[in-house]
Amino acid sequence: MAAEAGRDPRAWLAVDETAAAFLSRLLSSRPPITLPPPLHRSPLRPGNVVEIAGPSNSGKSHLLLMAAVQCILPKEWEGIYFGGLGRAVMYLDLDCRFDVLRLAQILRNRIAEGCRSAHLRNGDPENDGTKDEFQCSLENTLFSDCMQRFLYARCCNSPEFISALKTVKSQSRREVSSAGIYFVMIDRHSIGAFYWIDRGSQPARENKGRTLQSITESVVHELRKLLQLQPALVLVTKAPIYGEGTTTANDFNRVSSKYILADSTGLGYSRQEEERTLSNREYMPSIWQSFVTHRINLQVEEAEVPSVLESEVLPVHTSEWVQPYLKTKGKFSIMDDGVSLIQ
Repeated sequence: MAAEAGRDPRAWLAVDETAAAFLSRLLSSRPPITLPPPLHRSPLRPGNVVEIAGPSNSGKSHLLLMAAVQCILPKEWEGIYFGGLGRAVMYLDLDCRFDVLRLAQILRNRIAEGCRSAHLRNGDPENDGTKDEFQCSLENTLFSDCMQRFLYARCCNSPEFISALKTVKSQSRREVSSAGIYFVMIDRHSIGAFYWIDRGSQPARENKGRTLQSITESVVHELRKLLQLQPALVLVTKAPIYGEGTTTANDFNRVSSKYILADSTGLGYSRQEEERTLSNREYMPSIWQSFVTHRINLQVEEAEVPSVLESEVLPVHTSEWVQPYLKTKGKFSIMDDGVSLIQ
């Protein structure tokens, strides 16, 4: 709006805008984001901060890669529909276990699937599974274009992490492959895990005043400045801490437990289900808890489902939205080409 009215603040204040025009402009500037399952159950927009919590092997990092592919893929390319966003992703790896081959595999499978669907819609005859040289060149060109929109940074301690966030902020000031940074992904068992590494690697006198609270405040401060400059969707993974009861110094647990107890009355939840939900103890400072807008918990069940290969079975993963709270719990399995929902 300010750009339309010019650089003069008085001209910007003089613009008369109706509520309908304001809502229309807001929806067009921050359109809803459609992510792959199971992240599709709650509508997301730029500026949201989504926390994906779950134990090891629950699929947290895989969901990040699926969302990253959805972002860097174009909506349409050479007349072929892919349904992506065509925007850039900044992936901050705090665990040093990022698998670029896995990302490439998911991306190539999505590209091949889109090309195959386009051939079937056009009525082209099915081949024996082989690709001609032109088709391979076409897919490789699109793959290269998409990977240019994937930005990666590896951080090994809190200072590097804070510096990386500053870099994201400066990077967002200029265009990346004709599209600004749209997704910021932070992958780590815990966004606050560097605190203990910092405490153990620095002398006691240098650690004075460096607490989990202060580190988290710096992280939230940099992310807020980034979101003010460039509205983006922030996706963060976090490993849970389980224990009996709740943490008394925990603002989010006190609030969430009140809503869970209220919802359980109307929805017929058992006391055992309430205690299981509350056993996921929150350990991040309150500034981080209030900063997060959406939360989803992942679990791995003991059940298994058969895969495409008869000799292979896949574990069943569950997803549960806790903020906003959704009654239904999704089930899915992780496959080479993405995620398969289980009815």
